[in-house]
Amino acid sequence: MQDTAERWRPVFAERAAEIEQARRLPADLAGDLARAGFFRMLTPQYLGGQQLSPAQFSSVLQTLAAGDASAAWCVMVAGTAALTAAYLPADTAKALFRDPDLIMGGVFAPMGRAEVDGDSYRLSGRWQWASGSQNCRLLCGGAMLVDNGQIRTSANGAPEQRMLLFEREQAQLIDTWQVSGLKGTGSGDMAVDNIRVPRAHSVSLIGDRPVADGTLYLFPVFGLLALGIASVALGNARAALDAIKALAANKKPGGGRRTLAERGATQAEFARASAQWAAARAFVDQAVAQCWQAAQTHGELDVTQRAQLRLACTHATRTSAEVTRVACDLGGGAAVFLDNELQRRFRDAHVACAHVMVAPPTYELAGRVGLGVETDTAQL
Repeated sequence: MQDTAERWRPVFAERAAEIEQARRLPADLAGDLARAGFFRMLTPQYLGGQQLSPAQFSSVLQTLAAGDASAAWCVMVAGTAALTAAYLPADTAKALFRDPDLIMGGVFAPMGRAEVDGDSYRLSGRWQWASGSQNCRLLCGGAMLVDNGQIRTSANGAPEQRMLLFEREQAQLIDTWQVSGLKGTGSGDMAVDNIRVPRAHSVSLIGDRPVADGTLYLFPVFGLLALGIASVALGNARAALDAIKALAANKKPGGGRRTLAERGATQAEFARASAQWAAARAFVDQAVAQCWQAAQTHGELDVTQRAQLRLACTHATRTSAEVTRVACDLGGGAAVFLDNELQRRFRDAHVACAHVMVAPPTYELAGRVGLGVETDTAQL
């Protein structure tokens, strides 16, 4: 998939302005990406998926994001959503994922209510950040389980949650996506009203064990989602550094004789930002490698390893935003125009930071684990 991603990078770059203006991933591009296998990178091989390792998944997303962050974000969301196939009963998974060009999307946050109704659930809810949903045939939404009007709770007193899968035609897509960055992801709201979903079409990403075999499915799902976000952010930031490098080679501020690249201040800032980016990516690579080794050797990840993975992803995402800020500062007046690549990179980077998987509370969660303070680790 890496070679395929390299071929797609210039395609994303060429259509970046179109994607941003459309505020969604164009349907023809989504169809081509589906046929290329990008939306099945984490889907089990027995269902025709790629079942890539987390490191391979990250590398592909970084490459795509260097072309355009919005398009790569849609690939990331569809890929992680389709990961739910690994948790479904095999017969159900084969039926739902029989189309090799299926595009799946949805929202993990438990913003819905699933009322127990015999062998089904009655699902209602409205979810934000339904990225790429316009091109999907299958959607999923997180929900609290409700039984006889009462929210079910697990042994530790926390509400029981499940992801429910349903057809796109059962949902209403609401265009709320008027934003500053990641404009081309089409991440508006989705809503359903009292639709019937078979129990077999639901999974618990916290309590269920994967049905599919493979080291990939020993990784925590939320860790993989955070890794996807960090990978898009890293690819976007690397492209911002490349853009300022190209600009600095020719721009002579204020009619001076020296180009930006020939100025000491530019050189120092560019070097610092490059080091920040490389260090952040190295932390992610290290955390992923350690988790992969633990999964292969022991069949599971301990809480410290899971916390380090989330910490590395949050650090990388937020460091990448800082790198794009430096690149924009170095670009000066040229970077303030909306049609400038640096401006788009800056806006995309900072909107990525708003995702709950890489938000500041992740630092608290990782810090509690690191300090040995008792904490709820379900989200790890």
